[in-house]
Amino acid sequence: MLRWSVQRRRQTLAPDPTPGTFPVEAPAFDPRAGADELVATWVGHSTVLVQIGALNVLTDPMWSERASPVSFAGPSRFVPPAVAFDALPAIDLVLLSHNHYDHLDRPTVRRLAERFPDADWAVPLGLAEKVVGWGVRRAHELDWWSTLRIRGVTIGCTPAQHFSARGFGDRGDTLWCGWTVADDRFRIYFAGDTAYFPEFGAIAERFGPFDLVLLPIGAYEPRWFMRSVHMNPDEAVQAYRELGDRTIPAPAMLPIHWGTFRLTDEGMDEPPRQIESLWREAGLDRDALWLLRHGETRRMRSGP
Repeated sequence: MLRWSVQRRRQTLAPDPTPGTFPVEAPAFDPRAGADELVATWVGHSTVLVQIGALNVLTDPMWSERASPVSFAGPSRFVPPAVAFDALPAIDLVLLSHNHYDHLDRPTVRRLAERFPDADWAVPLGLAEKVVGWGVRRAHELDWWSTLRIRGVTIGCTPAQHFSARGFGDRGDTLWCGWTVADDRFRIYFAGDTAYFPEFGAIAERFGPFDLVLLPIGAYEPRWFMRSVHMNPDEAVQAYRELGDRTIPAPAMLPIHWGTFRLTDEGMDEPPRQIESLWREAGLDRDALWLLRHGETRRMRSGP
């Protein structure tokens, strides 16, 4: 951190985005998706409303203005939550990847727990006590590679290369992870927050084949510091290829973790430009890249 702080003072960072750089689209989800539908709406950052048939799933919910332990300092949003909190449909399942403030937001957890008291929360080892203390009634702790059958779907807890901490003395006290959700028609993978690491193929082999993968593409510069915790777009494409090697047709990829908070040194509009370019250079199916605007809804239907 000290080295990074010194480096930032000696260099010129890309300017903050101007208003309108990241346009917001009106969400187009229904209260429940059809039985043969998989629907995804990007709220912002790593928060996605995923509707798997009649099941409504929320990933790393974050509706606060700042990703910070305090309300007056810390990274603030460049784009407001693209789905108003009061406009959320009934939430059945919440997936939490780890305890960093841009992924585990106490005010949002409290609001969700109050509004949807019967929702199930899947959390990595060590986080159940915290979210229960914030009002969650049904928290399920899982370890890497373990599964849970609930609400007609199978949830899988996957490895990730990252870390946990909410202060200076609790680094690594709780686990970090990704998640898979599968029913009879669809399988999704939410990678959470992760660097590139050699287990994506194993995740696909154990929990795939996937129809939709949510992969982070932002917060990656400087590489000497961020390489061990965050993927860049090039690594995200490599991870995608390893996840989809056994899938015909290839899964859709929804890039997350960009364009909402400025956390690192790259320009905030760089990740989407790079992922589009790299996708095209790799000869991947353009329709399989769900590079959504904030608030945009995309859907697929299962075969006959």
